[in-house]
Amino acid sequence: MKLRVGYDLIYECAQPTPMMLMLNTHFSRVQDVLVADLLVVDPPTPIRQYRDGFGNLCSRIVAPQGRILLSTTALLDISDQPETREPYGYQHPVEDLPDECLTFLLGSRYCETDLLSDVAWKLFETSAPGRDRVQAICDFVHGHITFGYGYARPTKTAWQVYQERRGVCRDFAHLAVTLCRAMNIPARYCTGYISDVGTPPPYSTMDFAAWFEAYVGGCWQTFDPRNNVARTGRVLMARGRDAADVAISNAFGPTKLIQFDVRCEPE
Repeated sequence: MKLRVGYDLIYECAQPTPMMLMLNTHFSRVQDVLVADLLVVDPPTPIRQYRDGFGNLCSRIVAPQGRILLSTTALLDISDQPETREPYGYQHPVEDLPDECLTFLLGSRYCETDLLSDVAWKLFETSAPGRDRVQAICDFVHGHITFGYGYARPTKTAWQVYQERRGVCRDFAHLAVTLCRAMNIPARYCTGYISDVGTPPPYSTMDFAAWFEAYVGGCWQTFDPRNNVARTGRVLMARGRDAADVAISNAFGPTKLIQFDVRCEPE
């Protein structure tokens, strides 16, 4: 299946403003790329790119005063079948985890493991360790939170999501990540595109999506507490400890996002 992804974002800057952007597909999808998602900036602005500590491709620009358009389009050749599970799902003792997993056991900006540890153990202590436990966490989060774009706010943490019981996809992911970490399962936050292929209408306006990966069965495996079903056409853009590590833009000055259009659809 050929899948077209991309976006058109317009920012308005009160003054020349340095920006750090995370708006490219992840290098792990390079084998699927037919047309690469090159970042286009209008008015033309120099772009400098680097990879952060999590392997995400980051772009640095200095946006001029006024309006600036950030856009791209990419074409990927991906499976037209829903996602499948890896063959193994056992849980690793902490002492046997690879070193690079340990940071994903710790609390982070939006994931307060210290506040949710007791909750996690009361809810999931009797569940089977490993992938079954992660799925039990996803089932709980999916049923615990009411989804709605009106519930979004940029400062909301996992603890607040647990208490308020409402949020958007990043809130579902933050709560599930925190509960996994509290149960000694490494979990990392993911963001990217998810198509509506194979899902019944009506469809909401396309947006970037959030999910997470847990380290079980000797590898990182994908889980999605917001949808809680296998999806077709999931395209990773970035991974990190939580949303603070993978924001689509960080502006170091006064800016306003005035247009936000995302595309993810089969050709």
